[in-house]
Amino acid sequence: MGDDTWESLFPGRFHRCLPFPSFNVKDLHTVDNGILQHLYPTMEGGDWDVLIAHFLGVDHCGHRFGPDHPAMAAKLTQMDQVIRDVIGRLQNDTLLVVMGDHGMTDTGDHGGESLKETDAALFLYSPSQLFPPSEGQAEPEVIPQTDLVPTLALLLGIPIPYSNIGQVISLLFTRDALANGTSAQLAEAQALWINAKQVNRFLDTYSQIAKDLPLESLARLRGEFSLLSAEYSALLGANPTSPTSPEFAPRLKELLSSLRSYLSEVRETCRASWARFHPLKMASGVAVLAATCLLCCAISELAGVIGRGDWNPLWTSVVLGTVAGGSVAVWQLVFYSQVDLLWALCGAALVSQLAFFWKAYQMNRNGTSKKAKPIPRALLRGLSDLSVPLCILLLRCASLFSDSYVIAEGRVATFLLFTLGVSIPVRLNWDGQLLSLMPDTQKPYPSQSSIRRESLTLLGCLGFLVVSLYLSLSFHGCREEQGSCEPSPFLAPLSRIQDGQLRNLRYFLSVASLVAWAYLVRSWLRHYGNLNSPSPAVFTARWVLPLVTMSVVMYWAVSSTPEESFRNLQELIGLSLLVLPRAAYALLGTGVALVLLNPLTVYLKPRQASPSSMVPPRYRASTGVSPQAELHHLIPQIYQRMRRSLEEEVTGQEGDGRPAVEAYGLGTVYSAPLLLVSGLLGLGLAMLHPEGMALSFLLLLLESAAILYMHSAASSLAAPGDHTDGFWVPWAPVLMWALAATQFFHSTGHLPTFPSIQWNSAFVGFNQSHAGALLPGLLVAANTFSAQILLAVSCPLLLFWPLVRESRGNRRARGAQGDDEAVMEMKLRENPEGFSAALLQLGMRFLLVHGVQLLASVCAAAVLRRHLMVWKVFAPKLMFEAFGFLVTSLFVLLGFAFVMRVDVAVTGWFKRLVPDLSR
Repeated sequence: MGDDTWESLFPGRFHRCLPFPSFNVKDLHTVDNGILQHLYPTMEGGDWDVLIAHFLGVDHCGHRFGPDHPAMAAKLTQMDQVIRDVIGRLQNDTLLVVMGDHGMTDTGDHGGESLKETDAALFLYSPSQLFPPSEGQAEPEVIPQTDLVPTLALLLGIPIPYSNIGQVISLLFTRDALANGTSAQLAEAQALWINAKQVNRFLDTYSQIAKDLPLESLARLRGEFSLLSAEYSALLGANPTSPTSPEFAPRLKELLSSLRSYLSEVRETCRASWARFHPLKMASGVAVLAATCLLCCAISELAGVIGRGDWNPLWTSVVLGTVAGGSVAVWQLVFYSQVDLLWALCGAALVSQLAFFWKAYQMNRNGTSKKAKPIPRALLRGLSDLSVPLCILLLRCASLFSDSYVIAEGRVATFLLFTLGVSIPVRLNWDGQLLSLMPDTQKPYPSQSSIRRESLTLLGCLGFLVVSLYLSLSFHGCREEQGSCEPSPFLAPLSRIQDGQLRNLRYFLSVASLVAWAYLVRSWLRHYGNLNSPSPAVFTARWVLPLVTMSVVMYWAVSSTPEESFRNLQELIGLSLLVLPRAAYALLGTGVALVLLNPLTVYLKPRQASPSSMVPPRYRASTGVSPQAELHHLIPQIYQRMRRSLEEEVTGQEGDGRPAVEAYGLGTVYSAPLLLVSGLLGLGLAMLHPEGMALSFLLLLLESAAILYMHSAASSLAAPGDHTDGFWVPWAPVLMWALAATQFFHSTGHLPTFPSIQWNSAFVGFNQSHAGALLPGLLVAANTFSAQILLAVSCPLLLFWPLVRESRGNRRARGAQGDDEAVMEMKLRENPEGFSAALLQLGMRFLLVHGVQLLASVCAAAVLRRHLMVWKVFAPKLMFEAFGFLVTSLFVLLGFAFVMRVDVAVTGWFKRLVPDLSR
């Protein structure tokens, strides 16, 4: 009765089962009260041999309130009374076992390896005396957890579980023998012999199924067991040696020692085999991952030529990789009669990558691409910008080989991000492109006023970034290894705070942060004219965004309500805890669906003349070109006539002073819907965190804005020659964006450890037990990797932001070179191949930075596999880094797919401006 996990683990094994939903950690009473309704009547009945009552109130109270909350005191008092009541109903032949399955940290969590988490009490009681009073106070024993299982099994008179390799606790059976007047050594020998037979049976069965135990070790253990069996039969078998015989006592003592030695040796043999490493597979995995990182680097620098008609190595690589993987599988099947999927995939990956590199080498050697630069020159052009970011990235990777730096990873990432941010103005100043004190009349591009304005913007954003970074340190959690570290008070849910004034202050601070998040997103959209259209995306920004904010705020208010203050409204509160988050989920889904349906936020306000008047005359009568090709060249021309009509209105050059057409939000047609979707995702992810993390999310938004403005200011200050290769994004902002993901991961209280996982997020909107593990798993993953999700989806903003913030002075300076040059994001429409190449390059660079960090974590775990902290530090770090990379890769693809969806919508919008051409 109690925790329904028992029924899931052992279906149909119990004579009677009374399970209750166990995964809602906010529910302190349902499981316990359900047990108490049936426990005492069942005890007084006679239809049971073993009765299991698994209470969960103390565990849930620790997760929800922590160990120092008054609710914990009430729960412990209730459990004390339950134990007293059970003892009062025990029969003389009944054994009471009170145990905990784990401990609890100072924050009420568990799952790690600290003593507070792994140490739990074991209390045995019976009305009849189990053991005689011991003389003096015995020292407490440290008993391995595996040894408790066979001991309890023999005490309860049931077989030892088949797969257990523990050793019975001899002290208990010695005392039991003394109480019954039996020889202590004889009782211990009988218990150890039962234990040894069970372990030997497990070895025989396991060795037939799995082939990982060394054959020589198995042969030696089987020989030892045969000798033990013969000796036990001679001493205590059917024809036992007389206990009065002079050799009986020495032989019995030797038998006991041999049995203990045999059981210990079996356990060590199994542990050594199960912890065995495979260096060849490790090396192959490192090789594949390193080749993949090199491949990403090559693609990022060759993005302008990949996919063109004269060089497209993708299909060749895929075909050769598939053939290689199939060949490896067939070879294994022929020679080993089984297929190891890992080796087949490894072969496919390596061959496909080598094929790509070979095709690239041949293209460079033969010069088959007339449009492309030679590969070495393209790579050197990209790597020349990598000097300082490369040093920062190498430091980041080197830190993953030190357990001390992994433990302090949050501060390491903050420091590296700060250092990289400072390096940008330092490098610009070194190149003479920052705050030029002496006017240079020979340098018209950009103007001196523009240099001063962009320089001040860069320095101001740097200061803002530094302040935000070090404020975010206030939200970090603590690892067990950090000793006196105190976790951030913002990590504690509001329901744990006893001081009413402090709870209200924290709540209003969280509300203000969430409202500021939504307000800043809407303000940016309003500033660039993206809230004038009646489109679904604008409807989402005007109504869905505030409604989601309101739902989250109300949910936090209800979830932080003290139970003792509103006992009469518990049903209403429980209903609200379900309805409000689900309403937020529904609104989020609706908002994202509406933006996908029509992501444009452009409002067209034409004159009385038809839109076809915007088409240049040479295009209206053109009939020698296909409509699609004509449209490809016509879209920039349409935009230029719209832009010039607006400029003529401002300067008064047109006859009636009115533009031919007014288009609001066209300059931010790509970034506006992406920012809106990112804002919606941020609200949903903030709801999955403790209320205090809302301020950390606001700091993330401000940090991201600072990085984007620094990137755009640095791009404006860069020399004109730096912009001749298209819309490429330098390495520094890409690395800053990736480091911000790691920094924000820690600034939301997360750590690369299992005890730091915020399991409560699985029940936001689902207070009852889940039907399966998929939905709660997705919610916990979204909570844990919210930093990776947000920064991966919004990664294309690094491409759009310099175009959005292109200063008017810079546009006029460049306009002198050509009046038809597009401005802001319409530049991307003039060069669709360059746009696609820039997206590919940005995505590859961002994934490369994360992939290199994953490679360093893999190498650290492989090289330090015998390190004392491998299972406590390096292995969990590798797992979190790997899952984070998978999440990042998925949402990078989704973010870039969304940009492509916007591009399709923009093309359709321009087609509708010229219906005759469209037909």
